[in-house]
Amino acid sequence: MSGKKNMSAVEAAKKWGVGRRTVTVLCSEGRVPGAEFIGNSWAIPVDAKKPADARIKHGKYIKGNAPNLPDSLSDAFKSFLVNPELMFQFFDMFPFPVEIFKPDGTAIYINRALMEMWRIPDANKIVGVYNVKYDPESIKKTGQKFIDQMLEGEAFRLSDISAPTDDLIERGVAEEKAFDAGFLDIYSIPVWDGDKFMYAICMFVVRETYKGKLEVAKAINYMNDHWADEFDLDKIAQAATLSRRHLQRMFKDVTRMTAYDYYKNKKIEKLKERLLDPDLNITEAFAACGVDSTGTWFNIFKKSTGESPSEFRKKNSI
Repeated sequence: MSGKKNMSAVEAAKKWGVGRRTVTVLCSEGRVPGAEFIGNSWAIPVDAKKPADARIKHGKYIKGNAPNLPDSLSDAFKSFLVNPELMFQFFDMFPFPVEIFKPDGTAIYINRALMEMWRIPDANKIVGVYNVKYDPESIKKTGQKFIDQMLEGEAFRLSDISAPTDDLIERGVAEEKAFDAGFLDIYSIPVWDGDKFMYAICMFVVRETYKGKLEVAKAINYMNDHWADEFDLDKIAQAATLSRRHLQRMFKDVTRMTAYDYYKNKKIEKLKERLLDPDLNITEAFAACGVDSTGTWFNIFKKSTGESPSEFRKKNSI
Protein backbone atom coordinates (compact mmCIF):
# COMPACT_ATOMS: atom_id res chain seq x y z
CA MET A 1 0.00 0.00 0.00
CA SER A 2 1.49 3.40 -0.94
CA GLY A 3 1.51 6.16 1.65
CA LYS A 4 -1.35 8.63 1.78
CA LYS A 5 -2.92 7.47 -1.46
CA ASN A 6 -4.42 4.29 -0.03
CA MET A 7 -5.99 2.93 3.12
CA SER A 8 -6.34 -0.60 4.41
CA ALA A 9 -9.59 -2.57 4.72
CA VAL A 10 -9.49 -1.94 8.48
CA GLU A 11 -9.15 1.80 7.96
CA ALA A 12 -11.94 1.81 5.36
CA ALA A 13 -14.19 -0.18 7.70
CA LYS A 14 -13.78 2.39 10.46
CA LYS A 15 -14.18 5.30 8.07
CA TRP A 16 -17.38 3.89 6.54
CA GLY A 17 -18.82 2.51 9.78
CA VAL A 18 -18.95 -1.11 8.60
CA GLY A 19 -17.12 -4.33 9.41
CA ARG A 20 -13.81 -5.28 7.82
CA ARG A 21 -15.44 -8.32 6.23
CA THR A 22 -18.01 -6.07 4.53
CA VAL A 23 -15.21 -3.96 3.04
CA THR A 24 -13.50 -7.10 1.76
CA VAL A 25 -16.73 -8.28 0.10
CA LEU A 26 -17.32 -4.87 -1.51
CA CYS A 27 -13.77 -4.80 -2.89
CA SER A 28 -13.87 -8.38 -4.15
CA GLU A 29 -17.17 -7.62 -5.94
CA GLY A 30 -15.52 -4.69 -7.73
CA ARG A 31 -17.78 -2.13 -6.07
CA VAL A 32 -14.95 0.08 -4.74
CA PRO A 33 -13.36 1.98 -7.65
CA GLY A 34 -9.57 1.87 -7.60
CA ALA A 35 -9.29 -0.84 -4.94
CA GLU A 36 -6.47 -3.32 -5.61
CA PHE A 37 -5.49 -6.56 -3.93
CA ILE A 38 -1.76 -6.28 -3.23
CA GLY A 39 0.11 -9.02 -1.45
CA ASN A 40 -2.43 -10.33 1.02
CA SER A 41 -4.54 -7.21 1.62
CA TRP A 42 -6.65 -4.61 -0.14
CA ALA A 43 -5.28 -1.16 -1.03
CA ILE A 44 -8.20 1.26 -1.18
CA PRO A 45 -8.02 4.90 -2.36
CA VAL A 46 -8.27 7.19 0.67
CA ASP A 47 -10.98 9.24 -1.04
CA ALA A 48 -13.09 6.20 -1.90
CA LYS A 49 -16.67 6.46 -0.70
CA LYS A 50 -18.71 3.64 0.76
CA PRO A 51 -20.75 2.04 -2.04
CA ALA A 52 -24.50 2.42 -1.69
CA ASP A 53 -26.20 -0.75 -0.53
CA ALA A 54 -28.90 -1.90 -2.96
CA ARG A 55 -30.90 -3.28 -0.07
CA ILE A 56 -31.88 0.25 0.89
CA LYS A 57 -34.38 0.19 -1.97
CA HIS A 58 -36.62 -2.24 -0.13
CA GLY A 59 -36.07 -0.85 3.34
CA LYS A 60 -36.27 -4.08 5.33
CA TYR A 61 -33.16 -5.65 6.79
CA ILE A 62 -30.32 -3.35 5.85
CA LYS A 63 -26.83 -4.58 6.56
CA GLY A 64 -23.99 -2.10 6.78
CA ASN A 65 -26.11 0.98 6.14
CA ALA A 66 -28.88 2.97 7.79
CA PRO A 67 -31.29 4.27 5.13
CA ASN A 68 -33.22 7.52 5.47
CA LEU A 69 -30.53 8.87 7.79
CA PRO A 70 -27.81 11.25 6.55
CA ASP A 71 -24.49 9.54 5.95
CA SER A 72 -22.87 12.27 8.01
CA LEU A 73 -25.05 11.61 11.09
CA SER A 74 -22.48 9.32 12.68
CA ASP A 75 -19.80 11.97 12.19
CA ALA A 76 -22.11 14.66 13.58
CA PHE A 77 -22.48 12.72 16.82
CA LYS A 78 -18.71 12.75 17.29
CA SER A 79 -19.01 16.29 18.62
CA PHE A 80 -20.60 14.81 21.74
CA LEU A 81 -17.48 12.79 22.58
CA VAL A 82 -15.87 15.73 24.38
CA ASN A 83 -18.97 16.09 26.55
CA PRO A 84 -21.15 12.95 26.84
CA GLU A 85 -23.46 14.75 29.24
CA LEU A 86 -24.33 17.16 26.44
CA MET A 87 -25.21 14.16 24.28
CA PHE A 88 -27.60 12.88 26.93
CA GLN A 89 -29.23 16.31 27.24
CA PHE A 90 -29.67 16.46 23.47
CA PHE A 91 -31.33 13.06 23.24
CA ASP A 92 -33.62 13.88 26.17
CA MET A 93 -35.22 16.42 23.83
CA PHE A 94 -35.27 13.96 20.92
CA PRO A 95 -38.78 12.95 19.74
CA PHE A 96 -37.87 9.30 19.14
CA PRO A 97 -36.97 6.71 21.78
CA VAL A 98 -33.18 6.35 22.04
CA GLU A 99 -30.94 3.87 23.85
CA ILE A 100 -27.13 4.08 23.86
CA PHE A 101 -24.81 1.10 24.32
CA LYS A 102 -21.12 0.70 25.03
CA PRO A 103 -19.15 -1.71 22.81
CA ASP A 104 -19.52 -4.41 25.46
CA GLY A 105 -23.33 -4.22 25.10
CA THR A 106 -24.10 -2.38 28.34
CA ALA A 107 -26.84 0.26 28.14
CA ILE A 108 -25.49 3.58 29.40
CA TYR A 109 -28.47 5.81 28.59
CA ILE A 110 -32.17 5.86 27.72
CA ASN A 111 -34.02 9.05 26.86
CA ARG A 112 -37.33 10.35 28.11
CA ALA A 113 -39.19 9.37 24.96
CA LEU A 114 -38.17 5.73 25.47
CA MET A 115 -39.20 5.80 29.13
CA GLU A 116 -42.57 7.28 28.20
CA MET A 117 -43.16 4.82 25.37
CA TRP A 118 -42.45 1.74 27.53
CA ARG A 119 -43.88 3.16 30.78
CA ILE A 120 -40.50 2.82 32.52
CA PRO A 121 -40.55 4.74 35.81
CA ASP A 122 -36.84 4.42 36.67
CA ALA A 123 -33.99 4.60 34.14
CA ASN A 124 -31.71 2.87 36.65
CA LYS A 125 -33.56 -0.38 35.96
CA ILE A 126 -31.85 -0.38 32.55
CA VAL A 127 -28.85 1.96 32.63
CA GLY A 128 -25.75 0.12 33.77
CA VAL A 129 -27.79 -3.06 34.32
CA TYR A 130 -29.13 -4.20 30.95
CA ASN A 131 -26.73 -5.79 28.46
CA VAL A 132 -28.13 -6.39 24.96
CA LYS A 133 -25.32 -8.81 24.15
CA TYR A 134 -26.64 -11.37 26.63
CA ASP A 135 -30.39 -10.72 26.35
CA PRO A 136 -32.07 -13.82 24.85
CA GLU A 137 -35.22 -11.85 23.99
CA SER A 138 -33.28 -9.29 21.91
CA ILE A 139 -31.28 -12.03 20.24
CA LYS A 140 -34.52 -13.83 19.38
CA LYS A 141 -36.16 -10.73 17.92
CA THR A 142 -33.24 -9.20 16.00
CA GLY A 143 -30.79 -12.06 15.53
CA GLN A 144 -27.35 -12.62 17.02
CA LYS A 145 -25.70 -11.38 13.83
CA PHE A 146 -27.28 -7.94 14.14
CA ILE A 147 -26.27 -7.50 17.76
CA ASP A 148 -22.70 -8.68 17.15
CA GLN A 149 -22.19 -6.33 14.22
CA MET A 150 -23.91 -3.44 15.99
CA LEU A 151 -21.40 -3.82 18.82
CA GLU A 152 -18.56 -3.92 16.29
CA GLY A 153 -19.52 -0.45 15.07
CA GLU A 154 -21.65 -1.08 11.98
CA ALA A 155 -24.70 0.96 11.03
CA PHE A 156 -27.99 -0.88 10.66
CA ARG A 157 -31.68 -0.63 10.15
CA LEU A 158 -34.08 -3.40 11.08
CA SER A 159 -37.77 -3.21 10.21
CA ASP A 160 -40.91 -4.74 11.69
CA ILE A 161 -39.35 -5.93 14.94
CA SER A 162 -41.83 -6.99 17.61
CA ALA A 163 -41.93 -4.60 20.53
CA PRO A 164 -40.82 -6.21 23.84
CA THR A 165 -44.03 -5.35 25.69
CA ASP A 166 -44.38 -8.59 27.65
CA ASP A 167 -40.64 -8.93 28.28
CA LEU A 168 -40.38 -5.53 29.97
CA ILE A 169 -43.24 -6.40 32.31
CA GLU A 170 -41.76 -9.81 33.15
CA ARG A 171 -38.37 -8.25 33.93
CA GLY A 172 -39.98 -5.69 36.23
CA VAL A 173 -38.67 -2.81 34.12
CA ALA A 174 -42.10 -1.47 33.10
CA GLU A 175 -45.13 -1.20 35.35
CA GLU A 176 -47.77 -1.38 32.63
CA LYS A 177 -48.14 -2.00 28.92
CA ALA A 178 -48.34 0.97 26.60
CA PHE A 179 -50.02 -1.32 24.05
CA ASP A 180 -50.67 -5.01 23.60
CA ALA A 181 -48.31 -5.39 20.65
CA GLY A 182 -46.24 -3.13 18.44
CA PHE A 183 -43.74 -3.23 15.60
CA LEU A 184 -40.64 -1.09 15.37
CA ASP A 185 -37.95 0.07 13.01
CA ILE A 186 -34.58 0.09 14.75
CA TYR A 187 -31.71 2.28 13.59
CA SER A 188 -28.24 1.70 15.01
CA ILE A 189 -25.70 4.48 14.43
CA PRO A 190 -22.07 3.96 15.48
CA VAL A 191 -19.94 6.72 16.96
CA TRP A 192 -16.19 6.41 16.43
CA ASP A 193 -13.39 8.39 18.06
CA GLY A 194 -10.70 7.97 15.46
CA ASP A 195 -10.01 4.24 15.32
CA LYS A 196 -11.90 3.50 18.53
CA PHE A 197 -15.56 2.51 18.51
CA MET A 198 -17.25 4.37 21.37
CA TYR A 199 -21.05 4.01 21.25
CA ALA A 200 -23.93 2.42 19.40
CA ILE A 201 -26.84 4.84 19.35
CA CYS A 202 -30.14 3.00 18.78
CA MET A 203 -33.25 4.86 17.69
CA PHE A 204 -36.68 3.21 17.72
CA VAL A 205 -39.51 4.25 15.42
CA VAL A 206 -42.93 2.72 16.11
CA ARG A 207 -44.64 1.58 12.90
CA GLU A 208 -47.83 -0.03 14.25
CA THR A 209 -49.44 -0.70 17.60
CA TYR A 210 -52.33 -2.92 18.61
CA LYS A 211 -54.37 -2.30 21.70
CA GLY A 212 -57.70 -3.72 22.77
CA LYS A 213 -57.48 -6.76 20.48
CA LEU A 214 -55.04 -8.78 22.50
CA GLU A 215 -55.88 -12.01 20.68
CA VAL A 216 -54.87 -10.54 17.31
CA ALA A 217 -51.70 -9.13 18.83
CA LYS A 218 -50.84 -12.58 20.17
CA ALA A 219 -51.41 -14.13 16.75
CA ILE A 220 -49.18 -11.53 15.08
CA ASN A 221 -46.46 -11.98 17.68
CA TYR A 222 -46.58 -15.74 17.17
CA MET A 223 -46.20 -15.41 13.40
CA ASN A 224 -43.39 -12.89 13.79
CA ASP A 225 -41.56 -15.35 16.03
CA HIS A 226 -42.31 -18.41 13.86
CA TRP A 227 -42.15 -17.01 10.34
CA ALA A 228 -39.50 -19.62 9.41
CA ASP A 229 -41.89 -22.47 10.34
CA GLU A 230 -44.67 -23.81 8.16
CA PHE A 231 -47.99 -21.98 8.43
CA ASP A 232 -50.11 -23.71 11.06
CA LEU A 233 -53.43 -22.04 11.79
CA ASP A 234 -54.09 -24.38 14.72
CA LYS A 235 -50.92 -23.29 16.50
CA ILE A 236 -51.60 -19.63 15.74
CA ALA A 237 -55.14 -19.93 17.09
CA GLN A 238 -53.80 -21.67 20.19
CA ALA A 239 -51.32 -18.85 20.77
CA ALA A 240 -54.17 -16.35 20.38
CA THR A 241 -56.46 -18.38 22.69
CA LEU A 242 -59.14 -18.46 19.99
CA SER A 243 -60.81 -21.04 17.82
CA ARG A 244 -59.66 -21.21 14.20
CA ARG A 245 -62.90 -19.70 12.96
CA HIS A 246 -62.97 -16.90 15.51
CA LEU A 247 -59.31 -16.07 14.83
CA GLN A 248 -59.86 -15.86 11.09
CA ARG A 249 -62.80 -13.51 11.48
CA MET A 250 -61.21 -11.27 14.11
CA PHE A 251 -57.84 -11.13 12.37
CA LYS A 252 -59.37 -9.94 9.11
CA ASP A 253 -61.56 -7.39 10.88
CA VAL A 254 -58.52 -5.84 12.58
CA THR A 255 -55.81 -6.12 9.92
CA ARG A 256 -57.87 -6.24 6.69
CA MET A 257 -56.03 -9.40 5.65
CA THR A 258 -56.11 -13.08 6.52
CA ALA A 259 -53.65 -14.64 8.92
CA TYR A 260 -52.13 -16.57 6.03
CA ASP A 261 -51.69 -13.38 4.00
CA TYR A 262 -49.86 -11.81 6.94
CA TYR A 263 -47.63 -14.88 7.29
CA LYS A 264 -46.98 -14.98 3.54
CA ASN A 265 -46.00 -11.29 3.45
CA LYS A 266 -43.68 -11.79 6.39
CA LYS A 267 -42.04 -14.78 4.72
CA ILE A 268 -41.58 -12.87 1.45
CA GLU A 269 -39.94 -10.00 3.35
CA LYS A 270 -37.52 -12.42 4.98
CA LEU A 271 -36.76 -14.10 1.66
CA LYS A 272 -35.92 -10.70 0.14
CA GLU A 273 -33.60 -9.96 3.05
CA ARG A 274 -31.75 -13.23 2.68
CA LEU A 275 -31.56 -12.99 -1.11
CA LEU A 276 -29.82 -9.64 -0.77
CA ASP A 277 -27.24 -11.07 1.61
CA PRO A 278 -24.07 -11.56 -0.49
CA ASP A 279 -22.91 -14.26 1.90
CA LEU A 280 -25.76 -16.59 0.80
CA ASN A 281 -26.56 -18.20 -2.51
CA ILE A 282 -30.20 -18.60 -3.55
CA THR A 283 -30.53 -22.12 -2.17
CA GLU A 284 -29.03 -21.04 1.17
CA ALA A 285 -31.23 -17.92 1.29
CA PHE A 286 -34.39 -20.02 0.95
CA ALA A 287 -33.08 -22.62 3.41
CA ALA A 288 -32.47 -19.84 5.96
CA CYS A 289 -36.20 -19.13 5.70
CA GLY A 290 -37.17 -22.77 6.16
CA VAL A 291 -38.25 -23.43 2.57
CA ASP A 292 -36.96 -25.04 -0.63
CA SER A 293 -35.79 -22.79 -3.47
CA THR A 294 -37.32 -25.16 -6.05
CA GLY A 295 -40.60 -25.78 -4.27
CA THR A 296 -43.88 -24.00 -3.68
CA TRP A 297 -42.27 -20.89 -2.24
CA PHE A 298 -40.34 -20.29 -5.45
CA ASN A 299 -43.69 -19.84 -7.21
CA ILE A 300 -45.17 -17.80 -4.36
CA PHE A 301 -42.14 -15.49 -4.40
CA LYS A 302 -42.35 -15.01 -8.17
CA LYS A 303 -46.10 -14.34 -8.07
CA SER A 304 -45.75 -11.86 -5.18
CA THR A 305 -42.79 -9.92 -6.59
CA GLY A 306 -43.20 -10.44 -10.32
CA GLU A 307 -39.62 -11.74 -10.45
CA SER A 308 -37.82 -15.00 -9.92
CA PRO A 309 -35.37 -15.08 -6.99
CA SER A 310 -32.40 -14.80 -9.36
CA GLU A 311 -34.03 -11.90 -11.24
CA PHE A 312 -34.79 -10.13 -7.95
CA ARG A 313 -31.20 -10.56 -6.74
CA LYS A 314 -29.69 -9.39 -10.04
CA LYS A 315 -31.97 -6.35 -10.27
CA ASN A 316 -31.26 -5.24 -6.72
CA SER A 317 -27.52 -5.83 -6.64
CA ILE A 318 -25.00 -3.22 -7.55
